[in-house]
Amino acid sequence: MSSRIIKASKNLGYVEDKVSNLHVLQSSVKWHRVEQSATSLWDAYSGLISNQAMILALNSSFVDPALQFETQVKIIKSSFKMAFAVTNLDEVREIGMHEEDENDLENLYRTILNIFEDTLLILVSKDVYKLQFLKEMAVWMNEDNSYIQEEAMVVISRVLSFAARKVRGSASVNAPCLGVLAAELSLLCSHSDPSITQQAFVGMYHLLCIAKIQSEGTAKSKNKKYDKPGNHCIQPSSSGTEFLPKNLQKDKSKIAQSVGKTLLPPLLTDFVWSLLMKLSVPDQSIASEAATILKLTLECNAHKVTMVSKIVDTIYKQLCGDDSPILREAMLRVITLLTRTSPKKVIFQLMDYPVPADDILILMWYAAGSESSVVPRVLKTILLILKGKPREMEKIITERKHFSLDATNMMPVAASQALCTLLPLGPYKKAVAQFFPQLLMALMLQLFYSSNLRLMTEDRPFYARDALRVLLNCSGLQEVDTALKRKNCWNQFSQVLFHHHGVYLVAKTLSEYNFPQFPETLHYLYKLAVEGPRRSEDSVITIIFFTELLNNFFKDPFPEKFLVLFRNWVNDPDPAVCKLSLQKIASMAPVINEIENVCSLLTSILDAFLSKDMTVIIRALITLRKLLDRLDKVTYSSLSTRIASSYCPLMDHGNEGIRSMAIRHFGQLLMDMSQYTWMLNDVVYAGLVPLILFLEDTEERVVKACKYTLKICASELKWSTLYFLKDEYYNFELVVLNICNNLLISHQKYITDLISETLGFLESSRTYLRRGSVILLGYLAKLGGHLLLRDEIDVMLEGKC
Repeated sequence: MSSRIIKASKNLGYVEDKVSNLHVLQSSVKWHRVEQSATSLWDAYSGLISNQAMILALNSSFVDPALQFETQVKIIKSSFKMAFAVTNLDEVREIGMHEEDENDLENLYRTILNIFEDTLLILVSKDVYKLQFLKEMAVWMNEDNSYIQEEAMVVISRVLSFAARKVRGSASVNAPCLGVLAAELSLLCSHSDPSITQQAFVGMYHLLCIAKIQSEGTAKSKNKKYDKPGNHCIQPSSSGTEFLPKNLQKDKSKIAQSVGKTLLPPLLTDFVWSLLMKLSVPDQSIASEAATILKLTLECNAHKVTMVSKIVDTIYKQLCGDDSPILREAMLRVITLLTRTSPKKVIFQLMDYPVPADDILILMWYAAGSESSVVPRVLKTILLILKGKPREMEKIITERKHFSLDATNMMPVAASQALCTLLPLGPYKKAVAQFFPQLLMALMLQLFYSSNLRLMTEDRPFYARDALRVLLNCSGLQEVDTALKRKNCWNQFSQVLFHHHGVYLVAKTLSEYNFPQFPETLHYLYKLAVEGPRRSEDSVITIIFFTELLNNFFKDPFPEKFLVLFRNWVNDPDPAVCKLSLQKIASMAPVINEIENVCSLLTSILDAFLSKDMTVIIRALITLRKLLDRLDKVTYSSLSTRIASSYCPLMDHGNEGIRSMAIRHFGQLLMDMSQYTWMLNDVVYAGLVPLILFLEDTEERVVKACKYTLKICASELKWSTLYFLKDEYYNFELVVLNICNNLLISHQKYITDLISETLGFLESSRTYLRRGSVILLGYLAKLGGHLLLRDEIDVMLEGKC
């Protein structure tokens, strides 16, 4: 056979030889006797000769390789039908009338098969890639059982044998069809016809030998760049004795093991994919055999399978369209085996379907969850998904970059539903203790997200809440679940306005029952707080939960490692976080003097005065005042100038509530520091202008605050202004005149600074400020004019104009 191939493959003269042989055969056979009965053989012979000429001509042309291959497949298929649609050898022999006829017809029959085989051999001798035709042959055989399969299998095994000899010693083998062809041959190894089975085993042997050489070549090319001179080792030979048909036939499981071990990952994926498609064929024996081979292959080599997500998606679609028990059992087993080695890929795909999950998807969840060896990895993947926010398009940080196929990204909701299904399972009950803190906080956040979601979809099940309840019950915290139900917490979680209080209730109830997971939960919350959550709303939930746990297990003040977090949160970009932190710090007022770094804590509160959020400033003012009421005088006095200076900018704030509070607190500070007035003189005069001008404020509370503070200033500075600040005697100009007189008598050096600051109010949009500043400037200039330089007077006149 080999000599025939070598001779034929030299050039297209081989085709001419065949045509010449045809004439010789016609002359030697008495065609007048058999022509009528052997018409089909004659037609097949002449058709194969013609097709062979076209195939070999294409193979030697400069046609685009893709187009060349596509055309050759069509011609090969035509030749296949001619060669193997004829009657079998026994029927051919019956056509002849005499023994001579039988011999002639048998020779013609053999020649037909040889022509087809020779064509394939020539193609493969030029390019091993053309083994693809054998894969197509196997498919055609399965599509139509009328073809003579035994003879077709002989051709396949011979061509594979030739290819195995050809690639021996090759550095690389380009044969991408081996996976699909191996799947077809593995099924034929269980064929009911022993002759077909025998050829299938022989073909599988040669295929595995090719695959082994291909695998070794790939490994060598990958390691070549790491080779060092003089560092060479002898590679084991690819004898393939382990693939011998006699060894494979002893135990059919060895076929699956050998295929899984030998094929490269992409080819093994093709092998698995082909068998997966066989599970839904009408022939139950083929489906059953495919299921068995799949199981045996994946049990040891599932880690080599690529395109796991695509396989899982295909299984889901197949199960939705076919309710066959055999199909369901086999495909769910595939899910289990793939989860064993690729849990992240399987879980991500299972979460990427519309919610709520249907019965088929839940069955697939159970199948994935039944693999106990990867429970921790499954839970980690679900936790990764729970970091997402429903209906928020974002990249989920994984080993692969993943975008949800669902434009609304409902994967986190699906993950919550999956937890309801998986957590009650035995293996997960044991593992849940390890992940309790992470699951607890992830579900608390999903509760918040889902609460907002339910505003748009009232009929959507509340899976985050249900998953949290399952988590508590699976963690031995049934009493906590019952207590929260008694407090009507679960029913109210769907209300957005309740959620923050609900978080507080969950933390408080857990603390009340001294939940044993407290140490690891606190540690995880601390880690979250230090690293910083991904979203601002995450911070709010974390702080509420963290604070309540600390309140129940620690006395104020908190240990410094926790207190520093609250100090940092005071100036968080999220106003809600700032206010929560300030609220907690305010509650520590009774023990303020026990805090080690109290000055740092107070300074952080003063920094919050610069916030753009008015509610944060108000909360900071209230918190600071509460702490100052309890702060020891030594520390207070050391910070008094800094604190008083921080109040001054707020006296002119656009919000009347902040203005009035800052002005009043400024006065209270002066009263607190009455023994240290000399330290505050500069700050007092720096705040004097707004104190005077805002006496004319349209807001009564601001006016009262100004009068309150000015009375304190007058008292501390020994001014005689108190009389004119009383409501019954109040007159703005008289107050201004009196203050200016006092300044002239005792503090002339501040007049210039006061004039400068007053000029800034002349451009105010508020009428009463412009009017007041003109009056104040007039009196300051009149009484202290002799203290001013000519340039300063010009500036004043320009400002008034």
